[in-house]
Amino acid sequence: MALDTIFGIGGSALNAQTVRMNTIASNMANAGTVASSDAEAFRGKRAVFKAILEDQLNGQDNNKGGVQVTTISDDPAPIKKMHDPGNPMADKDGYVYLSNVNEMSEMVEMMAANRSYQNNVEVINTARQLMMRTLDIIKS
Repeated sequence: MALDTIFGIGGSALNAQTVRMNTIASNMANAGTVASSDAEAFRGKRAVFKAILEDQLNGQDNNKGGVQVTTISDDPAPIKKMHDPGNPMADKDGYVYLSNVNEMSEMVEMMAANRSYQNNVEVINTARQLMMRTLDIIKS
C-alpha cells in the first residue's frame, strides 16, 4: 500500500467523523425542544458508517479502503410526553412531546467521535512524516 493511499483512507475517516460530530451537535442543540405531537417531536440522528474497500468498487486486488457515511438515521428511542397544559405547544390534552435525545449518551458519542478524529489525524501526520523521511533519503 502506497503512503499516498493512507491520506485517502484517513481523509475518508476524518470526513465520516465530521459528519458524526455534526449530527451530535444537532442532537445536543435540539435536546430541550418540545413539540405538540409525537410525529413532530425531534428524534436524535445517528450517522451510519460503511467500510469501503477499493477492490469491491473496481474489481481489483488491492488493499485500498476507507469509510463512508451511508445514511443519517433517526434514533429509535421512544418519544416522551410530559403534562404541561400552560405550554403554548401543548396538545388538546395538555401534553407536550419531548425530544428522545439523551444528553449523557450524546456526550459519550461526542468523546468517542473526537478520539477517533484525533487518531485519524495522527495516522495522516505519521504518513506525512514517513513520506518526508523517504524524500530525505532519496535526496542524500
